[in-house]
Amino acid sequence: MRNHADSYETTLLDFRDYLKLERSLSANTIAGYCADVQKYFSLLRSRSVAPAQATTEDISVFLAQLVDAGVTKRSQARAVSSVKALYRFLDAEGSLPSGNPCDRLSAPKINPYLPTVLSVEEVLAILDSVDLSKPEGHRNRCILEVLYSCGLRVSELVGLKISDLFLDEQFIRVFGKGSKQRLVPIGEPAVKAIRLYRQVRDAGPVQKAAEDILFLNQRGGKLSRITVFNIVKEQAAAAGIRKTISPHTFRHSFATHLVENGADLRVVQQMLGHESILTTEIYTHIDSRKWQDTILKYHPART
Repeated sequence: MRNHADSYETTLLDFRDYLKLERSLSANTIAGYCADVQKYFSLLRSRSVAPAQATTEDISVFLAQLVDAGVTKRSQARAVSSVKALYRFLDAEGSLPSGNPCDRLSAPKINPYLPTVLSVEEVLAILDSVDLSKPEGHRNRCILEVLYSCGLRVSELVGLKISDLFLDEQFIRVFGKGSKQRLVPIGEPAVKAIRLYRQVRDAGPVQKAAEDILFLNQRGGKLSRITVFNIVKEQAAAAGIRKTISPHTFRHSFATHLVENGADLRVVQQMLGHESILTTEIYTHIDSRKWQDTILKYHPART
């Protein structure tokens, strides 16, 4: 039988493989789950308890430590999800002779997260703020157009390939989390922006490894995520937008505007590549907040 120290490291490695190979989670999600489990294992080490021998009490002590440390309810909820995922894995492996200690564990209740959303006018202002006379102008305008038109994650944007563009048919092929493929319609403004950018892109340097990559840096290589973040922040500032935004803000705005205009939630779910409709339902909360604010502003009792 392995000693406790061996069991912590081996279990964490096996758990990481399970999340990647069997759950097909994204690299960021896997990193978050494993970071939570590492913290949990630190507690178990201090109590000389192997992961498979832990009880509900051990987990409760771990969660109490998070509360005492001032960890947000959202982070507490993720920690619960991480530990539950760990014990689902161990249970499936037949490593829990005394049963799953998470069976009666519940996550803390949290208010729904409502992300920052741009109005249509703010989106247009950001798009119009791009200086097309600069060498990178058409690329940056194209990036913003595609983010908003297709609701892409930044990782999906930088990985977008020319061979995945079907501009005459007005859709693109996207590979999202877990390499899952989906087809997303693309609007005419974004199609036009891509065609203009392609003229500039194809005339410049293109590294061999990036020949099929749409968005390139000045050296002709694949664009980095941080560059896209910087482009968004710089153009928002140029447009006078004071909200704290990121590339993901365009995704949130894309989805919110679809819901506001009556799009079916299932369709929005498919376009965003959400595994669960519950994730997409957040945009109904944003829409509700908008009409609630309108009612409070214009209701006769408030005027």
